[in-house]
Amino acid sequence: MSEKLQKVLARAGAGSRREMERWISDGRVSIDGNKAKLGDRVEPQQVIRIDGRIVSQTAMRDVKPRILLYYKPEGEICTRTDPKGRPTVFDRLPLLRNSRWINIGRLDINTSGLLLFTTHGELANRLMRPSYQVEREYAVRVLGKVDSQALERLRRGVELEEGIACFDAISDAGGEGANHWYHVTLKEGRNREVRRLWEAVGVQVSRLIRIRYGPVTLPRRLRIGHSQELDKKDLTVLFASVELGAVLESKPSVRRATRVQKQRTFTRNSSRHKSRRTA
Repeated sequence: MSEKLQKVLARAGAGSRREMERWISDGRVSIDGNKAKLGDRVEPQQVIRIDGRIVSQTAMRDVKPRILLYYKPEGEICTRTDPKGRPTVFDRLPLLRNSRWINIGRLDINTSGLLLFTTHGELANRLMRPSYQVEREYAVRVLGKVDSQALERLRRGVELEEGIACFDAISDAGGEGANHWYHVTLKEGRNREVRRLWEAVGVQVSRLIRIRYGPVTLPRRLRIGHSQELDKKDLTVLFASVELGAVLESKPSVRRATRVQKQRTFTRNSSRHKSRRTA
């Protein structure tokens, strides 16, 4: 059964589906020695190469998906490399063999909090896709008290460059002095959207922390600049939230199935041999 090339590569952990589409357009991917193009579909027996290196479709299906939670500090950027030499979120992540971490969404350089990374490109694609309506929750510290009219505007919607945007929920989280905290949720990932929404009603954000992405909450004990893997229970919930539950179902190993088949064959042959001797 054929599948879209970018979907197969994303599932392998080569990158998000959007990133794979760029690689295909840039001529970095080939199928059976021929340069691939957007829209191509592949069969399991076909040979896929990225930058001349073979990507095993069998290995793709057998790779166990992994999810990493990272507490991003302020001052790091969400790219693999930076021409200005600034630290990136990938600098402190554990190294992988035959795979790589794909970041799920981004946080700007002045925002801290929860970032998710995965080796499963299709999961990353779905968690970032607007059609899946994945909630993001932030803790926002603002300067000064915000009046009820401003909060109502933020709930109803304000005009940004890309159109109307709003928070799905706003809750007062208290504070002392000139600083006040709010928790806000939204289902979009536009560039600097949380900050721009507050700025649109004349409010200055002094600190911004992402505390939840979909069903995954920033662990209380996770220190800034550290990471931890999602356990199996929470990983299952995350996959199910974007209708990928079947991916985590256990599959019988080909090697194990072969051993079982050999054992059955040996048992049958032994039985026949025994029956001949008895006769």
